[in-house]
Amino acid sequence: MDLILTAIAEMAQPFRMLMLVTGVFAGLVVGVVPGIGGLFAMALLIPMTYNMDPYAAFALLLGMGSVTTTSDTIPAILFGVPGSVGAAATVLDGHAMAKKGEAARAFGASYSASMIGGVFGALVLAAAIPVMRPLVLYLKTPDFFAICAFGLSIVAMLAGSQPLKGLAAAMLGMLASFIGIDSIAGIERWSFGQIYLWDGLPISLVFLGLFGLPELASLLTRGSIQGSAERPSYAGMWQGVRDTLREWPLVLRCSAIGSLLGAVPGIGIAVLDWIAYGHASRRPGLGPKFGQGNVRGVIAPESANNAKEGGSLIPTIAFGVPGSASMSILLGAFVVHGLVPGPEMLGKNAAITISMVLSIAVANIVGAVTCLLLTRQLARIAQVSAAILVPLVVTFIVVGAYRTNMSAFDFLLVMLVGAIGMAMKELNWPRSAFSLGFVLGPSLENYFFLAYQISGWSWLKQPLVLILLGLALAGVLRQTVSWIKARGNAGALPPALPDIVAGSVVTLLGLAALVTALLDFPFEAAIFPAITAGFLTLFSLLTTVQTVLRWRKRVPAAGADMPAGEWQPSDGPVLKGNLAVLGLCLALAMLILLAGHLAATFVFVAGGIWVLGSRSPKVGVAVAAGTTLAVYAMFDILASQPWPAPWLASLSRIF
Repeated sequence: MDLILTAIAEMAQPFRMLMLVTGVFAGLVVGVVPGIGGLFAMALLIPMTYNMDPYAAFALLLGMGSVTTTSDTIPAILFGVPGSVGAAATVLDGHAMAKKGEAARAFGASYSASMIGGVFGALVLAAAIPVMRPLVLYLKTPDFFAICAFGLSIVAMLAGSQPLKGLAAAMLGMLASFIGIDSIAGIERWSFGQIYLWDGLPISLVFLGLFGLPELASLLTRGSIQGSAERPSYAGMWQGVRDTLREWPLVLRCSAIGSLLGAVPGIGIAVLDWIAYGHASRRPGLGPKFGQGNVRGVIAPESANNAKEGGSLIPTIAFGVPGSASMSILLGAFVVHGLVPGPEMLGKNAAITISMVLSIAVANIVGAVTCLLLTRQLARIAQVSAAILVPLVVTFIVVGAYRTNMSAFDFLLVMLVGAIGMAMKELNWPRSAFSLGFVLGPSLENYFFLAYQISGWSWLKQPLVLILLGLALAGVLRQTVSWIKARGNAGALPPALPDIVAGSVVTLLGLAALVTALLDFPFEAAIFPAITAGFLTLFSLLTTVQTVLRWRKRVPAAGADMPAGEWQPSDGPVLKGNLAVLGLCLALAMLILLAGHLAATFVFVAGGIWVLGSRSPKVGVAVAAGTTLAVYAMFDILASQPWPAPWLASLSRIF
């Protein structure tokens, strides 16, 4: 108790509280803007702590890191664009709620769940630090592999009534994650001689393209986010808060998932989100189906991702093993301030450890309350015309993508993945499964190869491995049986030639990956990609065969219920919306390369608003000026780094 009182007294000093609040507001800003990310922001803030005492320094850093997963739901709910990888699962139901005019309710549920999850994670951190070291040390490499494999099995639930299609999408995402220099054998895999691909596909760009661009195309087609004319109100926000309180068992379970799995090194926030979402989807409760605006689909991932911060600090403090990428940067702050992870953090530095717990708890409360106060204003964005919103959001996606590597390949990658995401959305291939496979792929490969090196194939006989792999297999089989029964009762399906073509293309891609892995890569670099490619070929082939067998010439009558996950023909506006968004991205990319990101932003936003239908040039100029200032503040001041010289400037120097 004396230590707790000491920590409270230390944290109550004005400067330290100021640093905590400063970190919270910095984290809220970072979370809103796609393309910056909490990892970069934490690295940016560490030099600012050099002259601070440890209490103030970690208040600033943890205040920022604790709330980026609170505000990243703003673009996820409004635009379907995850502000960070931790908001990808929230997109599915949060954005669907915004389309129905329930943006305020979605925000209320999200922020209240985030606050409870964050405080829960801090309490778990406080209780678990003394006992977590022996538990984490007990887990071996095969156990980590089994945990990741169990998380991957969640795709059977994420795919709705199409588990085989979901598993194929997950395998495709895993293959995409293997692109680049192999960390085991040190050779190139599917990089096609491009230096840009040596480090693999940047996860932020993949998520922006996969989720962001397809939703912007839908927004452009609809005309606005919210289909109804209902104005957002505080009543909607409080309804979301009541939803969270009513679902308190789900909040606590998902908070436990976030904090406990967050303590396992290698289990990232994107994985936790999908595991929590999959857990909630197994018990949908009342209301719409998951993916169509079920508030539980917002509550579950948001409570898990905020609880993760406390969980990932456990191995970091206990014995210096970072529980996440952000914690690896935080370890640098430990060194700067003379702190040694391990027994000392529970001994002479115990008060600092408790202050970290307090910082996480207070940061989550301040961040959630701040966002709740802004909910009604944020929800009004759902009524703004797509002609204004689409150019604005495209700007942040494209500029944020370019900031990743400052290469023209950044533009190409976002547009390519965006086109793939549009095709997957049109053909009902689950993008969530692809993203989970992409995130889990490197961890699964590393754990698999280490386990194989240590004990050959005997690691498959270990008890925890058998239990987790058995649960994963049982979940997939259960969902597959349900799918077969549903299809058996569905009657005729429409001519699904595009679905058959897509399945055939993916099957051939899996075969090509399998052959090249076996022929071109050494054993260490080939074994896991070859297994993945084999499963991809199998799952996509089975999906295609099933579609062919169910293909009938007779199309169901208009309005007839269709089995979830089946391809359904779309009208012309969908294709036009997809092409328009890709065209806007290409236009902005060319402008940035020619004139630089600031001039390009102003010209693009003003011109885009005018082209897309706004009748007032003054509106376009005003929005363009505000967007340009925001881009300058975010990418030139907050995330300052040199930008390449635009082509026009280079030409002017030549002549």
